[in-house]
Amino acid sequence: MKGIIFDFNGTLYWDSQLHYDAWVEYSKILRGTPFTREEMRDKMFGHTNKDIIQYAIGKEPTAEMVEKYAKEKESLYRKRCLIDRENFKLAPGAEEFLDFLKENNIPMTIATMSEWDNVEFYIREFNLSKWFDVDKIVYSNGKIPGKPAPDIFLIAAKNLDLNPQDCLVFEDAIAGINAAKAAGIGKIIAVDSIEPPEFYQSIEGLSGIITNFSEVDRTLFTAPVC
Repeated sequence: MKGIIFDFNGTLYWDSQLHYDAWVEYSKILRGTPFTREEMRDKMFGHTNKDIIQYAIGKEPTAEMVEKYAKEKESLYRKRCLIDRENFKLAPGAEEFLDFLKENNIPMTIATMSEWDNVEFYIREFNLSKWFDVDKIVYSNGKIPGKPAPDIFLIAAKNLDLNPQDCLVFEDAIAGINAAKAAGIGKIIAVDSIEPPEFYQSIEGLSGIITNFSEVDRTLFTAPVC
């Protein structure tokens, strides 16, 4: 593999429970009943806020509704991140793995359906510019279709000047895994940050499942030829 594309939420930062809790709290406001865990898995993780809001209210939201509801929900989420200081850190083994990739000049970027307010928050709080070219990070800008559409991974590969088949994607969400498949990504590794161990075992097309980035086989990666 010549390049790496990381999903972020639930992958580099294990915050799925925080998003779940924030959406459960906010979905009560939107529709009167909270999202279930199954709804979170199938309709939330990997999708845009617009998609989630549309699902919650049962109709096409206006742009003003999307902006208002998304900002309110993400504000709840970020407050939960800062309160949970013990877990407000990158995933197990991630910093060491990112150091390895950086030291070996292996191209890498992030492809996340988070919106800019959250991405800016992550860049600042996790010092992501230490490893990533911030300008190459792909995020939900209101124009990119949500996963499982392949667009976000196609853009990320292009930002790395690589063909999708030469990239490895790390993902935790079913929508993200399906998006990577649709984009023709060469290898997909599932990051099991919240699901039961057997959850990913029946998914076709995975090259591996990890619970810690120290488990990644580093011989998979080749540095670019200078």
